[in-house]
Amino acid sequence: MQALLTDLYQLTMAQGYWRGGLADAQACFYVHFRENPFKGGYAIACGLAQLAEQLEGFRFSSDDCAYLATLKAAEGVPLFSPGFIDSLAGLALTVDVDAVREGTAVFPYEPVVRVMGPILQCQLVETALINIVNYQTLIATKAARICEVAHGPVAEFGLRRAQGPAGGLFASRAAIVGGCASTSNVEAGRMFGVPVSGTHAHSWVMAHDDELAAFRAFVDTFPHTSVLLVDTYDTLKGVRNAITVAKEMEQRGQRLAGIRIDSGDLAWLSVQARGLLDDEGLGYVRIVASNDLDEHTIQSLYEQGARIDSWGVGTRLVTAWDHPALTGVYKLCAIRKVPEGRWEPQLKVSEMRSKSTLPGLLAARRYLDAGGTFVGDMVYDEQMPPADDLIIDPVDELRRKDLAGCESMGLLEPLVRNGRTVAEPASALEAQKVTRESLGRLHPTNKRLLNPHSYPVGLERALLAQRDRLLKDSLMLPGNGSQGA
Repeated sequence: MQALLTDLYQLTMAQGYWRGGLADAQACFYVHFRENPFKGGYAIACGLAQLAEQLEGFRFSSDDCAYLATLKAAEGVPLFSPGFIDSLAGLALTVDVDAVREGTAVFPYEPVVRVMGPILQCQLVETALINIVNYQTLIATKAARICEVAHGPVAEFGLRRAQGPAGGLFASRAAIVGGCASTSNVEAGRMFGVPVSGTHAHSWVMAHDDELAAFRAFVDTFPHTSVLLVDTYDTLKGVRNAITVAKEMEQRGQRLAGIRIDSGDLAWLSVQARGLLDDEGLGYVRIVASNDLDEHTIQSLYEQGARIDSWGVGTRLVTAWDHPALTGVYKLCAIRKVPEGRWEPQLKVSEMRSKSTLPGLLAARRYLDAGGTFVGDMVYDEQMPPADDLIIDPVDELRRKDLAGCESMGLLEPLVRNGRTVAEPASALEAQKVTRESLGRLHPTNKRLLNPHSYPVGLERALLAQRDRLLKDSLMLPGNGSQGA
């Protein structure tokens, strides 16, 4: 992990803790988000594998320290003291991290990641942590939404439109976690052990004397996996040329894998193409569609009767086109200034109830009905074991749900202890299985694209009372005021 991949104020606060004797005070932070992305009913947690790897490799190099020594305050004096920089040079993380399993469906206000350890260390890892989790969770969620409505495999091929090389790599991995069958990103395939796939571009056709010659040359080179792009000039003429090639392949004991349509009216063209192929006995030739697709377009195409077998999705997936940022935040929820002393719950107050945080050593429990469907999540303080199974909406306290009699399971699992990974991070394909299982246990109304039913996440009654008490105490203290963000 590049230790300087952080916001400057994390380092200035760290020097403040160091100078004030608070560097080793124990703190507990948690990551949560305030609203589901894409106006949807869920998010898919992602990025935990990279997070574990980055935390274990966290170090300030000699070059990092030399750079910090060059930074100046407004008066021209060094921003950081030599003693503080020396302390960073020898720093090794000792934090503990608990997190949901990668691929788990998660919801607003519940802890997705919890970090405990010296407050200076917890502060230094904040920016990179939420950068990793926010972005990858966003892309995995978009992929899950697309794959939920696509009645066939989805290939991710958004590298050329992604936010830089690193963004493209981890978008490809997150897309696989969310449910995509493959990626066009070869480096992502190598790094993460995921399937790669691709066809050819219009330039291949344009580089040959004519379309038929281009198709023949391509299947000659790749006789077992060829998918021919048929819309360079005239789509239906391209389909007929593909049929000619497919029949020639049959004579050689080969089969054309598919055709791809990348422009025009995909619904109408796919129906026409299917008819042409079937009339020639080529029912095995798949029709692949691409061209600025997302979950809404794919669902609409099916409703129009499109005959499409698989999908290529790029720009609108890897850029999270219609919701470019997840509202994930990292907030202090408890502090212990004396070793082995009592954890003191901490509360951030806001004029908007939805932006107030939750106090305590936060954990979450998920409830399932007799059929295995998720029916609600409880957020509670580990210092106060839940007395019952009632959950109360943190924003609207009149909304309550009694989950008594339901099976439950904890959501947070150990990921890092004393700065070292204790659980083998899931591969992208392993996390994809978690996604598939998690979404399979959600009620269909929670997964619909338009106005999904709100999944119940509530506070245990003692945690709610603790929050309200601290809120009241905070507003009564001289010098305290509500703060935004």
